[in-house]
Amino acid sequence: MEILALPDHAAAEGVAGGLARPQTIPHASGRPWIVGRWLPGEVTWAADRRCRVAVLGCATIDSERLTAALPRIRTVDDVSRLAGSLSGSFHVLAAVNGVVRAQGSLSTACQIFHARVGEVTVAANAPDLLADLTGAPFAEETLALHLLAPAPPYPLNERSLWRGVKALPFGCYLELALDGAGRAVRWWAPPTPETPLAEGAEHVRSALADAVAARVRPGGTVSADLSGGLDSTSLCFLMAAAAAAPDAPRLMTIHRESLNQGNDDLSWARQAARAMAGVHHVVLPGQQVPGMFAGLGEPDSDAESPLTRVHVRAKIRHTAAVLAEHGSTLHVTGDGGDELFYAGPSFLHTLARRHPVRWLRNMRVDRSLHRWRLTATVREVLNGRSYGEWLSACAATLTDPLPRPSRSPEIGWDATIRMPAWATPAAVDAVRALIDAAEDVQPMSPLRCEHTALRGLRKGGEVIRRTGRITGRYGISWQAPFLDDRVIEAALSLRLEDRAATGAYKPALAAVMRGTVPDAILARRTKAEFSQGVYTGLRENLPELLALCDDMRLARLGLVDADAFRAALVGLYPNSRGLLFLHRTLACEVWLRSVPASAAPAAASPTGGTA
Repeated sequence: MEILALPDHAAAEGVAGGLARPQTIPHASGRPWIVGRWLPGEVTWAADRRCRVAVLGCATIDSERLTAALPRIRTVDDVSRLAGSLSGSFHVLAAVNGVVRAQGSLSTACQIFHARVGEVTVAANAPDLLADLTGAPFAEETLALHLLAPAPPYPLNERSLWRGVKALPFGCYLELALDGAGRAVRWWAPPTPETPLAEGAEHVRSALADAVAARVRPGGTVSADLSGGLDSTSLCFLMAAAAAAPDAPRLMTIHRESLNQGNDDLSWARQAARAMAGVHHVVLPGQQVPGMFAGLGEPDSDAESPLTRVHVRAKIRHTAAVLAEHGSTLHVTGDGGDELFYAGPSFLHTLARRHPVRWLRNMRVDRSLHRWRLTATVREVLNGRSYGEWLSACAATLTDPLPRPSRSPEIGWDATIRMPAWATPAAVDAVRALIDAAEDVQPMSPLRCEHTALRGLRKGGEVIRRTGRITGRYGISWQAPFLDDRVIEAALSLRLEDRAATGAYKPALAAVMRGTVPDAILARRTKAEFSQGVYTGLRENLPELLALCDDMRLARLGLVDADAFRAALVGLYPNSRGLLFLHRTLACEVWLRSVPASAAPAAASPTGGTA
């Protein structure tokens, strides 16, 4: 789906005229309001004398219900109640008395970008659409941020690569005024995590069921990942229940076999498939699926930014082709379940301040699991530095070696970030300057564990929307119900001590799904590991990867040393954490080779300019 949202301003008509054969929904004035390309069934809209609202995507609403909601909307701020009542993944666009509101989802699975185009501010669901309209070049100093591993910290990770194009900040909608000006308005904040699990489990389950219902519509075929893990398995059982209704679509589950010896996901997936009546289960043998790092010599059609999953892009395309052959038009994944229900190390920091007794119990478990030293663990838990102070510490240690987990447990605001050894001093300086400039930014939540969860959810949302652009070429809508707004709100409302209970894996999700997923599956005590596929893919595709080092575009910009990167590709990696740097750099190089030459900056090294 491609969309542009325009203010009710005469100058906006010229913007709409720049698109070839678009679909259009008009303002009351008759001027273009929403311009783009979408499939039948992807847009629901209604209008009355002074108000019109459109919902684009998967949502539990129809034209009749939307029309009934219009009399209660007096200003664009009133749309919050309507948006907050809908399940699914969607954009909401509203025009009230000439003022436009545009918003996406909390996870950014549906995101809004905006830019000044001539006399007006224009919103879009992809930044490169706006860059095409404005002729904006990309910002090389922002590209340097994408060399960071495992990823740039919030909010720098959401910084647009295109100069003059901005992403809508967390928890905000975009307001387009009558004069064409645009501003971000905060409308959402994280819920207080105080609902006991016994009370909140049904609420979470209902939110998940509604999220599935927004996608399982009459007719056709829908598909879902059945990896064998708890997240995807939970969604598959909810989808199987929805698909059992009259006129429901046919449900297909798919499992991609791992190359890792000892990975028991397949046996758990088959056990789950046998327990779901009427479900067609497909297993893709590991040897028949493209390996990691395959096909990176090919350009990328998505110009938003370097693709996080570029190393599995060939796998995604292969899966989409298989799904299309089986007639699926919508595919569901378990992305987002980890962020909502896995109590990572950052929970220790919050529990130590809210539930000291529970903290001691969790610390013993985490220390045993991660082999942390007691002194290092206590030191990190007691560290009370602010988010800005944490960012400053990141800037100061960009070129240090990755810390050993036993000596420095990951209990900060986010994962430890580093620049790769092959990054040039100019690239490091550019990244350090951007991080230093962001030190006054506030976290998404004052609780470290909640900020970490929201950071992961928004990263997951980016993955889903970017993957959807790949699979959309095969007619497949790529969906992740755990990333829906209502599911996020329900899950983050649960008490922290219930989400962090010891003795079980994702105990809150297990409680939510009890009675829907068989107890034998909920009782699983193993966890799969996937690094063998990374090493195998790197070895098998090494010639193509080394070819990327010839006339390396990142080297042209002065961001990396091509010879040093070539040496790293053939290096030894006893710990798979080091491979993250390869992923990030390869994603940047593939992206840089894919964007039009006219978008490249004139400078041969980072300028330190702002986007």
